[in-house]
Amino acid sequence: MADNYLENKFEEFRNKPTTHRHSVSLSTLLRQNRSYRGFDKSCVVTQAQLRRIVEVCTKVPSGRNQQALRFKLVTRETGAEKMQGLYKLGGALPELHLPYPGTEPEAFIVICSVKEPDRWVNMDIGIAAQSMLLKAVEMGLGGICIGAFNPAAVTEAFTLPYPPQLVLAIGKPAERIELVPVREGCDLKYYRENGVHYVPKIALDDLIL
Repeated sequence: MADNYLENKFEEFRNKPTTHRHSVSLSTLLRQNRSYRGFDKSCVVTQAQLRRIVEVCTKVPSGRNQQALRFKLVTRETGAEKMQGLYKLGGALPELHLPYPGTEPEAFIVICSVKEPDRWVNMDIGIAAQSMLLKAVEMGLGGICIGAFNPAAVTEAFTLPYPPQLVLAIGKPAERIELVPVREGCDLKYYRENGVHYVPKIALDDLIL
């Protein structure tokens, strides 16, 4: 081996261009994680993608570590059409009859609980839902928490062994949503103007006691 072999290899390594992975900040994910009510139907969400989203729930905290939540994955191939008509979106804008025809979500995660809902289960549902939606955004998708749904009809449609507590719709967002900072006491109702969905959010100074 030449005497300067190691020196040459070190020099080669030192001068080699470094490839940096550009990670998305949490602030960016939070800003992009909006409640989308319209989706691009040309993007077909798969069972594998939903599994990746639910997989985050193997890592998140759980009240008293009960881990009571279970998840039903629903895609276009596994009967998403049965969900249509069993939920409502845009309760503050009933005149718009959201979602618009042709923008309905076609993938869902139904969150169930093996235990009777209490403060700990409700805490877990919130943690799980937010974590899964952030994962969806990281994957280039988006979603919405749906609380306005027919639990009995959803249970029957998908033969659920446990009562559903919340439904997440997942897909490729097809609408623009902007946050609007407001002061405490202002109207917090979301609204739409010129095709843009605006969501008032209380400013930081007013959140801090």
